[in-house]
Amino acid sequence: MKIWLLALRSLRREWHLPELRTLALSLVLAVVALGVVATLTARMERGMLASAAELIGGDVGILAPQRVPDAFALAGRQRGLATTNTASFPSVAFAQQQSQLLDVLATDAAYPLRGTLLVADAQGRPVVRHGPAAGTVLLDHRALIALQRRVGDTVQVGGRDLRIAGELLQQPDGGELVAMAPRALMNLGDAERAGLLGVGSRAHHSLLLAGTPAAVQSWRAWAQSVALPQGGELITPEQTQERMRNAFDRAGAFLRLTALLSALLSGVAIALAAQRYARRKTSEVSLLRALGTSRARVLALLLGTLGGVALPAALIGVLLTLALAQAAWVFASQMFAGVPTVLPVLPSLAAAGMGIAVLGGFALPPLVRLADIPPVAVFRASVARRIRRFDALYLIPAVVALALIWNLSGSARLAGILAASLLGVAVVAALLAALLLWIARRVTPGGHPALRLGMAALARRRGLSIVQATALSLGLTALLLLAIVAPALLDGWRRELPADTPNWFVLNLQDDQRADFAKTLARIGANQLNMMPLAVGKLTAINGRPIDTMHFKDERAKEWSDRQLRLSWSDRLPPSNTVIAGSWFAPHPQEAQVSVDTMWRDMYALKLGDTMRLDVGEGQLDARVTSFRHVDWTTFRVNFFLLVDPAHADALPHSWIASFYLGRGNAQALAGLSRDYPNLSLVDVDALLDRVRDIVQRVTGAVRWVLGFSLLAGALVLAAALATSGQERRHEAALLRTLGARRGLLRIAAACEFALLGLIAGATASLGAMIGGWWLGRSVFHIKDFMPHALPLALAALAAALVVMLLGLAGTRKVTHTPPMRLLRAE
Repeated sequence: MKIWLLALRSLRREWHLPELRTLALSLVLAVVALGVVATLTARMERGMLASAAELIGGDVGILAPQRVPDAFALAGRQRGLATTNTASFPSVAFAQQQSQLLDVLATDAAYPLRGTLLVADAQGRPVVRHGPAAGTVLLDHRALIALQRRVGDTVQVGGRDLRIAGELLQQPDGGELVAMAPRALMNLGDAERAGLLGVGSRAHHSLLLAGTPAAVQSWRAWAQSVALPQGGELITPEQTQERMRNAFDRAGAFLRLTALLSALLSGVAIALAAQRYARRKTSEVSLLRALGTSRARVLALLLGTLGGVALPAALIGVLLTLALAQAAWVFASQMFAGVPTVLPVLPSLAAAGMGIAVLGGFALPPLVRLADIPPVAVFRASVARRIRRFDALYLIPAVVALALIWNLSGSARLAGILAASLLGVAVVAALLAALLLWIARRVTPGGHPALRLGMAALARRRGLSIVQATALSLGLTALLLLAIVAPALLDGWRRELPADTPNWFVLNLQDDQRADFAKTLARIGANQLNMMPLAVGKLTAINGRPIDTMHFKDERAKEWSDRQLRLSWSDRLPPSNTVIAGSWFAPHPQEAQVSVDTMWRDMYALKLGDTMRLDVGEGQLDARVTSFRHVDWTTFRVNFFLLVDPAHADALPHSWIASFYLGRGNAQALAGLSRDYPNLSLVDVDALLDRVRDIVQRVTGAVRWVLGFSLLAGALVLAAALATSGQERRHEAALLRTLGARRGLLRIAAACEFALLGLIAGATASLGAMIGGWWLGRSVFHIKDFMPHALPLALAALAAALVVMLLGLAGTRKVTHTPPMRLLRAE
């Protein structure tokens, strides 16, 4: 107990030291950066699930091709869950001389259990409603335009006259973010009485339930333990969430990258501050050892002081994290339309634990080494300086950094790229610094006196100079990755979805309609038209072996084998496709050839030269795999897993699929398009595009927000790195001033010294940030043709040299303006 009281007394006496304050502030920044992002990510995950529940209209449900048995609803009500039944089906609506195919959802009065059903009344005022009453129907804007009806008019659906009770503005849609046809909501009883849900109908029935999480989980476990209706499947928020998973995964990766680099910057600052603190404590520890204090008690005293810094700083970090995370959620929750979630505390506590691990990992080596100083060092300081322990102790910071990267990255690839980039920067910076010091001894003897003094100062402190250059390079690399490369990555992600990204898809287009359809689209102002043939078939064999008799490691292979297969062909490689193995089709191959997407390659363990048997219509096609493609599915273009060579595919029975862009406010033109081409299905993906763009917008703001912590951590790294040799520099300046050196000469010498350090750090950091950013963009974020701009990085390198020089001069200003005698007495 006495040793801990002594440690606290020592901490109170030494709190004015800048090293201890740097340690504390670095720990607070590390905890805040890690905790805010972790808390924000946890709330985003909960928000995603809550938002997904709003999309499906309930917390859980069952989808089946026939009415769900009453036993499932009864089991839900017994657990206190609310229930609602729905049925979705296509149907044609008639209004005088007009007709329109509709995507109809029939509901009871309880719908929706989650989310909002927003309807515009006859005066255009938005009203929140539940399911439509008997004898009424709700139509969306496209349906009203196509049928030339208004709210209050009558339409006929399923042979029944229904009054239009409102314009459908917003509805939970079973998790679908695309619309195959104009939408309508009608009463479930009306649909049953009209015979729209009878035997042979194309309706899909749903039972939705909502309630407390415990009751929902209980019902879900019960439903999974019993036999679901034939052809039935559970509807869960997680399934809906997966449809946006790619966008959210990218968002999480960006946020984790910023937090991780901020924490690593704090770790570098901690290591430098701990090194300087250990050097300052050398005399005190030598005296304690000379007075008979054991190594264990000295080490306990040092660790107690470190703990006295760590615990309050971690607590402050947790409190700041909770406050800032709540403020950040006000901003980020707009991504989920204000879905409320509870502020989680565990991520903040975990961040505090990781921050203390960073502090311990980066600060322990110099402190443990300090405890090894022998008692005789109190008489001869050179004894303390000769101690070297190049053992596993110095691997602790590297192990902690790697563990932090692995834990926070969420991706082995991201962890490997970041670790390799930072390690490469450290090695190159150390080698450049060593090379510069070697050159200095041979080149500077005939140079300007100030340059000779600056280079000599670097050479005398060879080890410290290399440590300073390496620390500055690592800090600047992290800052450049955050300040220049991360915004460039986000800009590249944003450019993947330009304003004219195709937002409509067309199905069932026939050969003889293509030319006229293209002219019609051009007339109404549509662009970005892309057409490809579409054949429907089935994969039946690989290398002559029936697919049903084969076993695959990937569980998805069986499911995909049972599905209908959609394939296409093209004489040229489509946009957003890249051949990564093999070669594209020759003009007239002797045998059928197929190009396979990488997902199918991995799922079915395919190799170049394998044959795939495809049943299309009444015929078969045996095609040899001649290439593998990487497909960028984020472009919203028409893409396929399998592409067959046109020479052998043109004779297959097929229709055409097309995509195009049409701006908003063209409902009248789309209604005319549907009337002119009644066989076509128009698929609207605007809601999906809006959702992805919104995620990019929010993540961009969040990354800039977290960048503020990184800039503070970077400033700490610069200050700690430049202060590392402050004690030696003061001593040297005092001696030079005593020997007659002018202040101006000392300032120029310091400027040369820090400018050289800054140039080494800036050049190495720019190169490391460019290579690391390019690697991250291609391998982790999959942003095609991404390359960080060289000019901003080059300017950043020059700016780094200037900033380091100015900060170094600011730090030595007091030295050059203090009388030499006072400096020597202070030593």
